[in-house]
Amino acid sequence: MALNSAQVQAIARQVYAKFPELKGVPPEIQSQHAPGAKALGQPDYFLVVFKGRSPQNIVRVVRVTADAKGRLLKISTSR
Repeated sequence: MALNSAQVQAIARQVYAKFPELKGVPPEIQSQHAPGAKALGQPDYFLVVFKGRSPQNIVRVVRVTADAKGRLLKISTSR
């Protein structure tokens, strides 16, 4: 199961609201699951990564962990 475009757009809106310098940056999406999660029937998780530059030319990377329903579980950032 993958994230659909509406779910990706909802995630992106939340990221853009918190990090306006990333507005318009398309995310990279990777599917993830814990070892043995499929056998236990646990849902997949997705890593959604936004990479961009601030007006001061500082690189910012925002990593979002989302569940299969598109709900944000965790947001982390680095500069």
